[in-house]
Amino acid sequence: MWSELVHAVLAWTIMDNSSNSTRCRTFPAADQDDDEAPVEATTKVYYEGCPGCAMERKVENNTGIPYKELIFVGVTSLASALPISSLFPFLYFMIQDMHVAETEQDIGLYAGLLGASYMAGRFFSSLFWGVVADRIGRKPIIAFSLFTVVIFNTLFGLSTKYWMALTTRVLLGSLNGMLAPMKAYCIEVCRPEHHALGLSILSTAWGVGLVVGPSIGGYLAQPVKQYPNLFSENSIFGRFPYFLPCICISLIALGALISCIWLPETLHLHKNLEMEVEMVGDSRVTPRQEAPHPEKSLYKNRPLMSSITAYCVFTLHDTAYSEIFSLWTISDRKYGGLGFSSKDVGQVLAVSGAGLLVYQLFIYRYVHQLLGSVHSCRIASALSIPILAAYPFMTNLSGTRLGLALYFAAVAKGALAMTILTGNSILQNNAVSQSQRGAANGLSATAQSFFKTIAPAGAGLLFSWAQKRQNATILPGDQVIFVILNVVELIGLVLTFKPFLSLPKRYDFK
Repeated sequence: MWSELVHAVLAWTIMDNSSNSTRCRTFPAADQDDDEAPVEATTKVYYEGCPGCAMERKVENNTGIPYKELIFVGVTSLASALPISSLFPFLYFMIQDMHVAETEQDIGLYAGLLGASYMAGRFFSSLFWGVVADRIGRKPIIAFSLFTVVIFNTLFGLSTKYWMALTTRVLLGSLNGMLAPMKAYCIEVCRPEHHALGLSILSTAWGVGLVVGPSIGGYLAQPVKQYPNLFSENSIFGRFPYFLPCICISLIALGALISCIWLPETLHLHKNLEMEVEMVGDSRVTPRQEAPHPEKSLYKNRPLMSSITAYCVFTLHDTAYSEIFSLWTISDRKYGGLGFSSKDVGQVLAVSGAGLLVYQLFIYRYVHQLLGSVHSCRIASALSIPILAAYPFMTNLSGTRLGLALYFAAVAKGALAMTILTGNSILQNNAVSQSQRGAANGLSATAQSFFKTIAPAGAGLLFSWAQKRQNATILPGDQVIFVILNVVELIGLVLTFKPFLSLPKRYDFK
């Protein structure tokens, strides 16, 4: 009798506060008879003042697509991704201006180290930011990350010494902890049927940033040389030839930082829940989900770790490809390149970014619905191999034929890469609960940052070595580069099959 009375009072209190409170909890119903098992009730409790509960309630009540939250996801992810690869089109010339390379063939080595510095910083801090995001919330980490982009990306554009450029890039990477909380955020603002769309928009914005960033760098670097009628040699852009693209990206990040004012928090921040349970006075009405229980170690979560492993291999490939593509197109034809200017490279990457945007917004969701995360990853990685194999033979083309072939290959490669990375992200987030999602994505970001650190350095070293063996009889320099990239892609493809890939039990395999 007393249990029924307490349960009734508690249910009345819950209904009275449900309009102002927020995470749903399911309470077991009172015993109907001592010999009968308790019947589970479906009453949901929303704790007042918890932003995660507020968001969960909003998601449950709204069956449509959360356009407002996903726009925030796109804008902030774009702003965070722009600085990562914006330096690639002018990196070759920047190293030349700093006079640190003894020979022209050594430029690739220094360029690779500078390109790797961002990911080196992120490698040491990503797990930390993911754990902090699970403690204090997603929004503070996202806002702080955008603030660091504004400061250190601007300082990078003002760098005239190699050590200064290297330092600002390391700090930019280590203090930018946005990737882990943003992935968790995409899952938490969407209903399950929209998870693919949410992560697709994140991948789209991130991918577009990685493509548009180099476009901005290519079009705006060395403005005095490219646009002598607009910029004077005596202006700040004459003294700092790489400041213009950096300040433009910093202004975009500043706009995204301001937009964070309207960004809702999604993390559950319940306080004093144990005290509230004790006041009930009956263990049979204690919320089951509030009972302390040990979380499964992320390192023992095989579905998570196997998907992270495949993700890292594909990340290694894509990062190395991005740097090699820019260096290959800029290098002279006598070294197996295309002899493009930084502006030409920026134009190719701009078209690639536009194609990627169209693909992710209008095509990818149907690809995912048809194939699922696993099969789409496999097919996309398999199709990437012949595209990469065709690059060295483009040096035999010129004019319109070269343009069409290069544009098609760049757009297709970008779309396939985003298909792979988005599918892997969905697998990772489905493998953990919300309480571990920030840490899981932080672990993923840490692992992939390691590979993104060694990828530019390795790609730069590989490119310098390849240029010195351009006249080799078997696999000359320009060919051996893309053969090695295809080997890495093939390894990633193998890792998407059992026994290497393990799926969560609740995952609907396709």
